[in-house]
Amino acid sequence: MSFIERILNTLTQHPVHPMIVHFPIGLTGAALFFIILALIWRQAKILEQIAFANISLAAVSTVVAAITGIYDNISRWDGRAANYQYKILLAILLFLVTTSTSIIRWRRPDLFEQKSTKYLYVGAYAISFALAAVLGFLGGIIVFG
Repeated sequence: MSFIERILNTLTQHPVHPMIVHFPIGLTGAALFFIILALIWRQAKILEQIAFANISLAAVSTVVAAITGIYDNISRWDGRAANYQYKILLAILLFLVTTSTSIIRWRRPDLFEQKSTKYLYVGAYAISFALAAVLGFLGGIIVFG
C-alpha cells in the first residue's frame, strides 16, 4: 500500500471530529488570552484586533466541529454518544456567543474602547472559552469514558 493510500485509509477509518474540535477550543483560548493582554496593555490596539480575529475564526470552526460531531455520533456511536444532547446545546450556545460577539464587534470597532461595553465584551470572550472547555471535557468522556 502506497503512502498516499495509507493516509487516505487512515483519514476515512478514524473519526473526523476529534481532529476538527481542537480549532474552536484553541481559538477561543487564544482570543481570551489576547483580549486579556489588550486589557493589560491599553495602548496595544493590535492585541484586541488579534482577539477579534480569533473569536471570528472560532465562530466558523464551531460550525465545522458541530457538523463533524453530529456525523461521527451518527456513524460511529449510532447516535448514542455520551452526553450528546448537552454537547449539542452547548455547541449552539458557543456558536451564538462567538458569532454575536464577532458581529457586534465588526459593526462597532470601538467597542473595546468604550468603558460601558468593554467588560461585557471581554466577558463574552471568557464565556466562549468556558463553553469550549466544557465541550472538550464532555468530548473526553466519550473518548476516554
